[in-house]
Amino acid sequence: MSRISPLTLKGIGYVISTISVVLLAIVSWRHASNDLLLAVCLVGGVATSIAGMCFRWASYVLEKWQKVT
Repeated sequence: MSRISPLTLKGIGYVISTISVVLLAIVSWRHASNDLLLAVCLVGGVATSIAGMCFRWASYVLEKWQKVT
């Protein structure tokens, strides 16, 4: 059995978190779509949450790469 690298596990965790954010947004959309401000906040929250996870993962990859070189 091969070992899973910490980078792979971290990436899987961020993908699962992204899916979670999207699913929660889908559930919330019915109510938020009735109010422009709520809709904008929901879309902005989803976008910034996913962007934050991407930046955290990228920073982890960068740190690992810098340790190698």
